[in-house]
Amino acid sequence: MLKPFAVREHEKMKEVLMHPDASGPEIHYYMIRGGVDKGNITVWETGTVGREYIKTYGHYHVGKIGETYYVLGGEGVILLQIRKKDAEGNPIDDQIENFYAIRVKAGASVYMPSGTAHLAANTGKAWLVTTDDSPVNFEEVDPVALPGHADYEPIKKLKGFAYYLVEDNGQPTLVKNPNYKSAPEPEWLTPEEYTQKESK
Repeated sequence: MLKPFAVREHEKMKEVLMHPDASGPEIHYYMIRGGVDKGNITVWETGTVGREYIKTYGHYHVGKIGETYYVLGGEGVILLQIRKKDAEGNPIDDQIENFYAIRVKAGASVYMPSGTAHLAANTGKAWLVTTDDSPVNFEEVDPVALPGHADYEPIKKLKGFAYYLVEDNGQPTLVKNPNYKSAPEPEWLTPEEYTQKESK
């Protein structure tokens, strides 16, 4: 029987860290996958790696799949990025059109439309806990740790998102990832402001 839980270890997270050689917890976050029927739960460790807050790996979705995060506990920041497209409409991995940083706490929800890369980081002193409605095909080789609807490769290739979320004098601050050719100034939004922007 397939175990519905998995962890993301420090060794794997080195691929997308601002400072891969910095020490960090053995496990950065825990995942329980139930798919559309049961939902999925993610739990983040507290603290930083170097100055970078503990985060998820981050990914784009394959196909026309949206997803909503519901924050059950703790506080954090959800980072969203949308790629520019070439003349044929294909996404350009190292050129970002929009970049959003959304502060969240228990009770908040954030919808990620298709084509929007997303990750979340724990900026608080307690576990950050979310549930989401992302689909999971349990017939895949590794549906819990590496679901097939998630495209991690563009993020891996560029060693993370266009900005890293770091602690600066006790506050979350964004630092540009030099592997990206272009990225706009990040927009800091509340979940409500982001929802209004997306609904326009």
